[in-house]
Amino acid sequence: MLASSSAKKLVAEHAASLIENGMIVGLGTGSTANYFIEALAERQKQGLKCSTVASSIVSTMKAKSLGLPQLGMDNLNQIDVYVDGADEVTVDNILLKGRGSDLVREKLLARACDEFYVLIDQSKVVDHIGQNYPVPIEVMPFAWQMVLASLKALGGQGELRPNAAGDGLAVSSYGSLVVDMTFGDIEVLVLDKMLNDVPGVVEHGIFTGLATAVFIADETVGVIEQRR
Repeated sequence: MLASSSAKKLVAEHAASLIENGMIVGLGTGSTANYFIEALAERQKQGLKCSTVASSIVSTMKAKSLGLPQLGMDNLNQIDVYVDGADEVTVDNILLKGRGSDLVREKLLARACDEFYVLIDQSKVVDHIGQNYPVPIEVMPFAWQMVLASLKALGGQGELRPNAAGDGLAVSSYGSLVVDMTFGDIEVLVLDKMLNDVPGVVEHGIFTGLATAVFIADETVGVIEQRR
């Protein structure tokens, strides 16, 4: 199996090779997205002309350090392509995202783009969403107890996510608290609608009908393209 860093670099370079002159490119957040940002910057050195919009402050700083032109999300209503990783991906391109707590901006860009490329290795391919990770759910800070009670009434189990240091609570880039929930055998499309209907839920990590293509790093053939 490809080493994690090699797999991420492989799919990142593949995605960067598909970017065309004049495109507005959405930048995801996380280690895989960082490889894509680096690959895109290399293409810019070779003459590619594009603009970028980032899904987080971290990605903004990464793109800025590499000299990629940036646009503010508040000035856009549509972009050409969005490129990001995912925590889980099914064979029908349903995604689980959000371990990095940037769900609102990520889903905004995923819905605003013409093409959404997802970069993963084979370990992220699952039979069903929630197989390896709980579902991240951003909730309004002042209402988290009511929201958590509602989620548990739907059959969910989970609690607020602690921060990395373990001395407080995780806060998303949107300023929300995050609860990580498991929901047993609820079908993912049903669960997606149920979560969308809970008052106080800002956003959640199930992405349905959004990914145009999933690029999977494979040690035998290089990159497998799983398109919808």
